[in-house]
Amino acid sequence: MDPVPRDQEQTAERLTQYIQRIVRRIRALDHRHPLLWDVHVTGFWTVAALIDYGGGWLNVTRNPGTANWLVLTMSLGLPLPLLWRRTHPRAVLLAMTPFALVNAWTGAALQASLLQLAVVFHIALRRPLNSLWWTALPVADAVLLTVRHPRGSPDQDIVPMLMSVLLAAVIGITVRTRRNYTEALEDRARRLEIERDQQSRLAAAAERARIAREMHDIIGHNLSVITGLADGGRYAAAKSPERATQALDAIATTSRQALSELRRLLDVLREDDAPEATPEAARTPQPTLTTDLTPLLEGVQAAGLLVRTTIHGTPILLPPGRQLTVYRVIQESLTNTLKHAGPHATSDITISYDDVGAVTVTVTDTGHGSPAPLNGGRGLPGMRERTALYGGTLEAGPRPHPEQGWRVHLHLPEEAPQ
Repeated sequence: MDPVPRDQEQTAERLTQYIQRIVRRIRALDHRHPLLWDVHVTGFWTVAALIDYGGGWLNVTRNPGTANWLVLTMSLGLPLPLLWRRTHPRAVLLAMTPFALVNAWTGAALQASLLQLAVVFHIALRRPLNSLWWTALPVADAVLLTVRHPRGSPDQDIVPMLMSVLLAAVIGITVRTRRNYTEALEDRARRLEIERDQQSRLAAAAERARIAREMHDIIGHNLSVITGLADGGRYAAAKSPERATQALDAIATTSRQALSELRRLLDVLREDDAPEATPEAARTPQPTLTTDLTPLLEGVQAAGLLVRTTIHGTPILLPPGRQLTVYRVIQESLTNTLKHAGPHATSDITISYDDVGAVTVTVTDTGHGSPAPLNGGRGLPGMRERTALYGGTLEAGPRPHPEQGWRVHLHLPEEAPQ
């Protein structure tokens, strides 16, 4: 078998695309102006029926003596109800039935009676399947014509009409099934789009919350340290210029560190994909206990807060996320101490490791100032959110009487196996 030439394939493809464009335009016109389309269809079949009334019906009639006025009435009564075939197909078929019965009774056998098949199609397309019994009406007309004006064997009149009705109903059901399937796919696509948008909004909200926590931790802690250093430098300026210089150096170092961390966060927020910014943000590591806890404590002590650290058990290497949680909780606790504990306060940090991989951190201070707000700000909610990510618990509140100060207790359980 010879293959089809390439130019013929292209011609067939262009013809198919052209036909598809025409069909889409017709459907779009029908969707925008359904009444206009129905009027045109009804008018077309009415004109065709009147042309048949002009003499064509005599070629197939079984009773040429049928009165002209009756033929004209049936030629108009059969196609005109088609105007409402899509909105009320059963009522249209019922309105056409008297004219079809007269057509069969008189033996005029007008071909316009075949327009009932279009209504059968719309019943199968638009109405429940239990309405298909209405399709028996055209078959009843054929039976009446065969009984009143027989010609040949009965099956020559009844079987063709029966097969035509079944074919119209099957086509209607097929189109209906295809339409329902397409609508189901479109609905599923809409649902997936809505779900995707919701997931995007949730992810954006979670990212905003994460960035807000990070910025609170960075700015709040470093500004508290800078404030403490500035206060200490002001008092030391008159008596010990060297100490004031050290305080200024520490302020500069802390400021640069804060700016560096802020740039990292802002690079993440940038909408463009500038190669000079994004890789730097991706390479900047998050704070860890092993490398960043000591500089954190040194900065706090330089700001005037005495911190004592005690470690129980054998330190274990926690995953980066759990290390960041512990680090941020300690950082926020010390920041609150700097802000609210008042002068001459001290802080104690106790870190306990157990053999199964759990870690417990307790941060207390001996402050006499106003306590950190329990229901305001982002500090405590941020610590609780970080802790909840790993199934841990966080307690924060005043130390029990008669002790003075504040206590933050963090417990992260053993990491669940994957």
